[in-house]
Amino acid sequence: MIVTTPPLKLTARIGGRPIINRLTMPTAKKSKHRPKFKRVLIKLSGEALGGEAGVGICPEVVHDIARQIGEVRALGVEIVIVVGGGNIFRGLQGSERGIERATGDYMGMLATIINAMALQDALEKAGVATRVQSAITMAQVAEPFIRRRAMRHLEKGRVVIFAGGTGNPFFSTDTAAALRANEMGVDVILKATKVDGIYDSDPKKNPDATRFEWISYLEALQRQLKVMDSTAFSLCMDNKTPIIVFDMFTPHNIKRVVMGEKVGTLVTA
Repeated sequence: MIVTTPPLKLTARIGGRPIINRLTMPTAKKSKHRPKFKRVLIKLSGEALGGEAGVGICPEVVHDIARQIGEVRALGVEIVIVVGGGNIFRGLQGSERGIERATGDYMGMLATIINAMALQDALEKAGVATRVQSAITMAQVAEPFIRRRAMRHLEKGRVVIFAGGTGNPFFSTDTAAALRANEMGVDVILKATKVDGIYDSDPKKNPDATRFEWISYLEALQRQLKVMDSTAFSLCMDNKTPIIVFDMFTPHNIKRVVMGEKVGTLVTA
């Protein structure tokens, strides 16, 4: 007769805590502590860098953003960033006041480079190696955008900030984010905002506004939700690039999103 013994589970208790045999410890649980995404693009609006007022550059806010990004980079996640310039100058608003649209858009692109330099300074003070690449040639302050060079920076563990939008007028930095996301092959676009997701109407004006946990690209386009412009949504839809819209001013929210927690609103097909 063959006698079998059950596998060991609990061998002792010390202070009420069970000591578990190493052979029976599940290894799958380790995956819970691994990031869900390997490479992400973070889209930062210019207004986010301006703090509550949304104007100018608030050093405290910029350093807080840098700390959150550094926290995610420490997990081994590759990060690229596209930054807007609305806290300094917005081309569309300039054109409404008499500035030629193309000229206003170029002025807005220069504003994004100022923001990128401020963010780079904060990141490097936080110990995060960073490079700025600009779609507009500006050799004294930033590298030109070269996809292969940007890839190499990521391989070396650097955060890459893309400034200057697409380098062309009539395109927003949202479109630049969608374009760079697909060029760099990211897993997801993280749209960092001042609200905790996408609503069916402006939650600041309508207290009964409903937040979506998930919405499709097509529905977002049909509803004309003003989270990203239609060109950016269409580009993501065509290339099946998911978008997560979330509140970046809640502490550790970027890390929570990267770790796979249900934060904000997911936009997919």
